[in-house]
Amino acid sequence: MKCEKSAKIISCLKTFCEKKTQFLQKYFSPILLLTLRIMIATVFLKSGLTKISNFDSTIFLFENEYAVPLLSPVIAAYLATICELGCSSLLIAGLATRLAVLPLVGMTLVIQFTVVQNPEHFYWLAILSTLFVYGAGLLSLDRLIKNFVDKCQKN
Repeated sequence: MKCEKSAKIISCLKTFCEKKTQFLQKYFSPILLLTLRIMIATVFLKSGLTKISNFDSTIFLFENEYAVPLLSPVIAAYLATICELGCSSLLIAGLATRLAVLPLVGMTLVIQFTVVQNPEHFYWLAILSTLFVYGAGLLSLDRLIKNFVDKCQKN
Protein backbone atom coordinates (compact mmCIF):
# COMPACT_ATOMS: atom_id res chain seq x y z
CA MET A 1 0.00 0.00 0.00
CA LYS A 2 2.80 2.42 0.93
CA CYS A 3 4.67 1.54 -2.26
CA GLU A 4 1.63 2.38 -4.39
CA LYS A 5 1.26 5.79 -2.72
CA SER A 6 4.97 6.48 -3.08
CA ALA A 7 4.86 5.48 -6.75
CA LYS A 8 1.84 7.72 -7.32
CA ILE A 9 3.52 10.69 -5.60
CA ILE A 10 6.69 10.14 -7.62
CA SER A 11 4.65 9.90 -10.82
CA CYS A 12 2.83 13.14 -9.99
CA LEU A 13 6.11 14.93 -9.19
CA LYS A 14 7.64 13.64 -12.41
CA THR A 15 4.68 14.91 -14.46
CA PHE A 16 4.78 18.26 -12.66
CA CYS A 17 8.51 18.67 -13.32
CA GLU A 18 8.16 17.69 -16.98
CA LYS A 19 5.37 20.24 -17.52
CA LYS A 20 7.35 22.99 -15.81
CA THR A 21 10.43 22.12 -17.84
CA GLN A 22 8.42 22.28 -21.07
CA PHE A 23 6.98 25.64 -20.00
CA LEU A 24 10.44 27.05 -19.25
CA GLN A 25 11.87 25.74 -22.52
CA LYS A 26 9.00 27.15 -24.53
CA TYR A 27 8.71 30.61 -22.96
CA PHE A 28 11.83 31.37 -20.93
CA SER A 29 14.53 29.93 -23.17
CA PRO A 30 13.88 32.25 -26.15
CA ILE A 31 13.91 35.32 -23.91
CA LEU A 32 17.08 34.15 -22.15
CA LEU A 33 18.88 33.50 -25.45
CA LEU A 34 17.80 36.89 -26.81
CA THR A 35 19.06 38.56 -23.63
CA LEU A 36 22.40 36.75 -23.84
CA ARG A 37 22.78 37.69 -27.51
CA ILE A 38 22.11 41.36 -26.84
CA MET A 39 24.26 41.43 -23.70
CA ILE A 40 27.39 39.99 -25.28
CA ALA A 41 26.86 41.78 -28.61
CA THR A 42 26.75 45.10 -26.77
CA VAL A 43 30.20 44.47 -25.31
CA PHE A 44 31.76 43.86 -28.72
CA LEU A 45 29.68 46.48 -30.54
CA LYS A 46 30.79 49.24 -28.14
CA SER A 47 34.40 48.17 -28.58
CA GLY A 48 34.06 48.15 -32.38
CA LEU A 49 32.38 51.57 -32.41
CA THR A 50 35.16 52.95 -30.22
CA LYS A 51 37.77 51.56 -32.61
CA ILE A 52 36.08 52.94 -35.71
CA SER A 53 35.47 56.39 -34.18
CA ASN A 54 39.21 57.12 -34.29
CA PHE A 55 40.92 54.51 -36.37
CA ASP A 56 44.33 56.20 -36.20
CA SER A 57 44.27 55.72 -32.42
CA THR A 58 43.18 52.13 -32.93
CA ILE A 59 46.14 51.42 -35.16
CA PHE A 60 48.42 53.18 -32.66
CA LEU A 61 47.10 50.94 -29.86
CA PHE A 62 47.61 47.81 -31.94
CA GLU A 63 51.15 48.93 -32.76
CA ASN A 64 52.15 49.84 -29.20
CA GLU A 65 49.80 48.26 -26.64
CA TYR A 66 48.21 45.13 -28.07
CA ALA A 67 50.80 42.53 -28.92
CA VAL A 68 48.71 40.38 -31.24
CA PRO A 69 50.78 37.39 -32.35
CA LEU A 70 51.30 36.50 -36.03
CA LEU A 71 49.53 39.56 -37.48
CA SER A 72 50.71 43.01 -38.40
CA PRO A 73 49.14 45.68 -36.18
CA VAL A 74 47.22 47.25 -39.08
CA ILE A 75 45.70 43.94 -40.19
CA ALA A 76 44.89 43.04 -36.58
CA ALA A 77 43.17 46.42 -36.08
CA TYR A 78 41.06 45.98 -39.21
CA LEU A 79 40.16 42.38 -38.39
CA ALA A 80 39.24 43.17 -34.79
CA THR A 81 37.05 46.10 -35.82
CA ILE A 82 35.30 44.17 -38.59
CA CYS A 83 34.70 41.15 -36.33
CA GLU A 84 33.42 43.24 -33.44
CA LEU A 85 31.01 45.26 -35.58
CA GLY A 86 29.95 42.50 -37.95
CA CYS A 87 29.58 39.63 -35.52
CA SER A 88 27.85 41.71 -32.87
CA SER A 89 25.34 42.92 -35.48
CA LEU A 90 24.68 39.32 -36.51
CA LEU A 91 24.19 38.32 -32.87
CA ILE A 92 21.67 41.10 -32.24
CA ALA A 93 19.70 40.06 -35.31
CA GLY A 94 20.05 36.39 -34.50
CA LEU A 95 21.44 35.67 -37.95
CA ALA A 96 24.12 33.00 -38.40
CA THR A 97 24.55 33.06 -34.63
CA ARG A 98 26.71 29.98 -34.26
CA LEU A 99 29.00 31.19 -37.03
CA ALA A 100 29.18 34.73 -35.61
CA VAL A 101 30.19 33.41 -32.19
CA LEU A 102 33.36 31.69 -33.43
CA PRO A 103 35.43 34.80 -34.28
CA LEU A 104 34.35 36.41 -31.02
CA VAL A 105 35.51 33.35 -29.07
CA GLY A 106 38.83 33.51 -30.91
CA MET A 107 39.20 37.22 -30.19
CA THR A 108 38.36 36.74 -26.52
CA LEU A 109 40.97 34.00 -26.18
CA VAL A 110 43.62 36.12 -27.89
CA ILE A 111 42.77 39.10 -25.69
CA GLN A 112 42.83 36.99 -22.53
CA PHE A 113 46.08 35.19 -23.18
CA THR A 114 48.15 37.80 -25.04
CA VAL A 115 46.86 41.28 -24.22
CA VAL A 116 44.92 41.70 -20.96
CA GLN A 117 44.16 38.98 -18.46
CA ASN A 118 40.70 39.68 -17.07
CA PRO A 119 38.36 37.18 -15.34
CA GLU A 120 35.43 38.85 -17.14
CA HIS A 121 36.61 37.23 -20.37
CA PHE A 122 35.64 33.83 -18.99
CA TYR A 123 32.07 35.09 -18.54
CA TRP A 124 32.12 36.24 -22.14
CA LEU A 125 33.31 32.79 -23.17
CA ALA A 126 30.53 31.15 -21.15
CA ILE A 127 27.89 33.30 -22.85
CA LEU A 128 29.38 32.77 -26.30
CA SER A 129 29.60 29.01 -25.68
CA THR A 130 25.96 28.93 -24.62
CA LEU A 131 24.96 30.69 -27.83
CA PHE A 132 27.10 28.30 -29.86
CA VAL A 133 25.47 25.26 -28.26
CA TYR A 134 21.84 26.48 -28.26
CA GLY A 135 21.85 28.82 -31.22
CA ALA A 136 19.87 32.05 -31.45
CA GLY A 137 16.55 30.67 -30.22
CA LEU A 138 13.03 31.38 -31.37
CA LEU A 139 13.36 35.18 -31.33
CA SER A 140 15.79 35.45 -34.23
CA LEU A 141 16.17 35.82 -37.96
CA ASP A 142 17.63 32.31 -38.02
CA ARG A 143 14.27 30.96 -36.85
CA LEU A 144 12.30 33.10 -39.31
CA ILE A 145 14.44 31.86 -42.18
CA LYS A 146 14.13 28.25 -41.01
CA ASN A 147 10.34 28.56 -40.79
CA PHE A 148 10.21 30.11 -44.27
CA VAL A 149 12.39 27.39 -45.77
CA ASP A 150 10.35 24.66 -44.08
CA LYS A 151 7.14 26.23 -45.39
CA CYS A 152 8.55 26.45 -48.93
CA GLN A 153 9.69 22.82 -48.84
CA LYS A 154 6.22 21.63 -47.87
CA ASN A 155 4.69 23.32 -50.93
